[in-house]
Amino acid sequence: ILYSAILFSQETNVETRFWDNVSIGGGIGLNVGNGIFSASISPSAVYNFNQYVSAGPGLHFSYQDGRDFNSTLYGGSFIVLANPIPQIQLSADLEQLRYNINGENFIALSNGSFVNLPFEESGWNTALFLGAGFRAGPAVLGLRYNVLFNDNDNIYATAWAPFVRVFF
Repeated sequence: ILYSAILFSQETNVETRFWDNVSIGGGIGLNVGNGIFSASISPSAVYNFNQYVSAGPGLHFSYQDGRDFNSTLYGGSFIVLANPIPQIQLSADLEQLRYNINGENFIALSNGSFVNLPFEESGWNTALFLGAGFRAGPAVLGLRYNVLFNDNDNIYATAWAPFVRVFF
């Protein structure tokens, strides 16, 4: 009787390898000015498929309070990052935000007086940002363009937006 056995043993920890390729980052913002307050937080995580391509989800929350309005925005996003060379990062960021805006419109009457008309508006806004930036270490400074922007947009005043992105 001839018996042969070949055994292979390989210790792999798939979970460790997965988390080794995940980068955590995002952004925070704070703006305090003449009767205006704004704060935001946008955590995100990307999986680094290789040195050139990363992708992952993000969350967003912001609150603004001005003289005649306040708003709350919250939602999620999915970003794809491409690094054709180490110093340049290209991005595509699909974002879906819920907005709640409360405010007051002041209407001028023909007699010179004003009428205060309160308003409340809620809805969803979808944006698809295509961007490019200069990359130095974990930080990227760049400009992005919302290809879905329209003039009736309740969130963004313009299709162009500068950004600072940091991942560790």
